[in-house]
Amino acid sequence: MAAALLANTLYSVGFVLEKRALGSLPAVSVREPARLLRLVLGSPLWIGGSVALAAGFAAQLVVYRTLPIAAAQGIFVSGLVLLVLLSARLLGEETSGRERYALGAILGALLMVVLSLDERTDTVSRSAPYQLILLICVPSLAFGVWLYGSAERRSRHRHRLPTTGVEYGVAVGLLYGVSSLAIKGVSSRLTSGGPGAAVMDVLRSPYPYLLLFTGAFGLVMSQAALQRCRASLIVPVCTTVTCLFTAVLGTLSFGEALPHDPVRLALRLAGTALAVSVLLSMPKHDRPARSAVPAEELTPP
Repeated sequence: MAAALLANTLYSVGFVLEKRALGSLPAVSVREPARLLRLVLGSPLWIGGSVALAAGFAAQLVVYRTLPIAAAQGIFVSGLVLLVLLSARLLGEETSGRERYALGAILGALLMVVLSLDERTDTVSRSAPYQLILLICVPSLAFGVWLYGSAERRSRHRHRLPTTGVEYGVAVGLLYGVSSLAIKGVSSRLTSGGPGAAVMDVLRSPYPYLLLFTGAFGLVMSQAALQRCRASLIVPVCTTVTCLFTAVLGTLSFGEALPHDPVRLALRLAGTALAVSVLLSMPKHDRPARSAVPAEELTPP
């Protein structure tokens, strides 16, 4: 629990610091990854944010060795509250009433998932078939990259309303979901023999290579999306997709059984369905800014 709460704090602080740093940098694009990296690596504030995120990943390794996947995701998503508070305080971002209701519903949905847990029957799995992991992760990565590219192409259309970042958040969330499964896999491999044997066991698995892919693409995609969209909306969407992806597919692939009790099973399935439906109903565009032209000049003669 302590490691999970620490990871929440580190993730929220890291995202807010990166967003603040990106606000003072020239516009970045996924089509120019080398320029993007050069710009962000020249910002001490951004480096501080990335260090906080890296420390959050380290804390996540500890969590996955001690908690079932679904339980861990329920705790991780509680960090959304801190993220929204920090975004309002440090970034001056405001959320609409509809978005606040949506975030509240997401927290309620994931609370249902947490209430479905039972420490007497929930177990922490240590392994998963590599073929199953690849069958889940490779199509998810391909779809995430495609969805991000599709959102990029639509954003370049003239006269298009400014996007809230929901599509970007879903795309990056899929990549981070794969990364989360890979972190779970690495944590399970670190239990074998001494340090040398554990490292060799990890390198023979697909997990470090999935982490390299999601780390490279996730870095570029998330930074471009963070610069264009509000952190208070894109990060909750990304986090929700990551948590649902990891809780549902991770539980199945690592063989962590669903609840046998009908009430707990209903809570877990209903919470998952509610979170997905809220994501689908969230606004895709921000309201255009009001015209600065005085009202009397808009009145027809």
